[in-house]
Amino acid sequence: MFFHNLRLGATSLRRNPLLTALMIMSIGFGVAASMVTYAVFRAVSGDPIPQKSAQLFVPQIDNRGPQYNRHGEPPDALNYTDAMALMRAHKAPRQTLLFQVGLSVMPDDAQRMPFKAVGYATFSDFFNMFDVPFQYGQGWGPGQDESREPVVVISRALNQKLFGGANSVGREITMDDRHYRIVGVTENWDPKPRFFDMFSGNAYAMPAQVYIPFNYAVAQRFDTYGNNNCGSDGKRGDDWGSWLHGECVWVSAWVELDTAAQAEAYRQYLDGYAREQRAAGRFNWPPNNRLRDVAAWLDYEHAVPPESRISLSLALGFLVICLVNTIGLLLAKFMRRAPEIGVRRALGASRADIYRQFLAEAGMVGLAGGVLGLVLTGLGMFGIGLVFEPQIAQLARMDVSLVLLTLVVAIAATVLAAFYPTWRAAQVQPAWQLKSN
Repeated sequence: MFFHNLRLGATSLRRNPLLTALMIMSIGFGVAASMVTYAVFRAVSGDPIPQKSAQLFVPQIDNRGPQYNRHGEPPDALNYTDAMALMRAHKAPRQTLLFQVGLSVMPDDAQRMPFKAVGYATFSDFFNMFDVPFQYGQGWGPGQDESREPVVVISRALNQKLFGGANSVGREITMDDRHYRIVGVTENWDPKPRFFDMFSGNAYAMPAQVYIPFNYAVAQRFDTYGNNNCGSDGKRGDDWGSWLHGECVWVSAWVELDTAAQAEAYRQYLDGYAREQRAAGRFNWPPNNRLRDVAAWLDYEHAVPPESRISLSLALGFLVICLVNTIGLLLAKFMRRAPEIGVRRALGASRADIYRQFLAEAGMVGLAGGVLGLVLTGLGMFGIGLVFEPQIAQLARMDVSLVLLTLVVAIAATVLAAFYPTWRAAQVQPAWQLKSN
């Protein structure tokens, strides 16, 4: 019976090709607009580390006071003094600090030009905390943090560029006229958004290429390649020591806390630390600290660009308008077939039969609209960069899940839109139609 209804629907659609084309185009354009914007929204709103997002936290300490805070919130990063105090206290099972670095790589081949490699100065716990996958080797250990060894973990892309993809663990590279021993090569790893470096605005930046020990970078007086916020005056001065031990914030801190009890204990530690600083005369305001997990941190940092939300809302509104137009077209099409419906009902067809026939016909329109929507969605992927920043636009992907979702949305939306026209058609009285004819 189902295939019989499909044949009837196909025959009916062929009778009015213009009306059928209008319905298919309406559904296709509406679904395509929604799917293109949804692809962007999905890319920027996902959980970048779902297996651990509830165990990773950002500690924030107010080192400026209420007169310089933004809506009462402490700075988004820490200064060196507070960051190192947290590391020395070691109140979390795992903890790390990081700041962005930009180093000039000198290839062994003298014929090749030096190039910039951007990455992070961090601690050894970074790799285990964030589940960084490795192609070769591994991260350095705590002992190398303390001894300030010039070791480096490089990305798979950089390893391919320098060594042709071979196992380079144990070899050396030269960056900024310093020699580093490679201890590990990461797999292609680039969580989006890059939750651990929201402070420097790198949520959607290109993947990091190098990782070096934090203590070594500080000992060598490496400047931060990321943000440096010095409060109200915005000045950091020229003296390295004064800046390093001053109140400028430039260090991102992360701790891993496995249980709610550990998180609460760490909050208490932060408040206790702030009270100690107040007693020492450094702070003259009550503790104003935060401890946010990954989800809360991304929400606080507005990781989802507002234009993606607005675009998705507008696209969904456009889809609704297209469905309203489709309802009108289906209503006109179905009611023109009142004599046919009357004859079928007089011959014994039930209202359920009418529903099945007309909803099957609507499903065919939805399927055709979905196919058109797929084509338009594919074309729309090339134009995303005209609306969104290139770093965000490149995240949108036309994958299998999006293809299936496009077809499902098109068919389901069209069938739902067809319920009212089908209901009106099923109310046709056979006696009236036969008498009028």
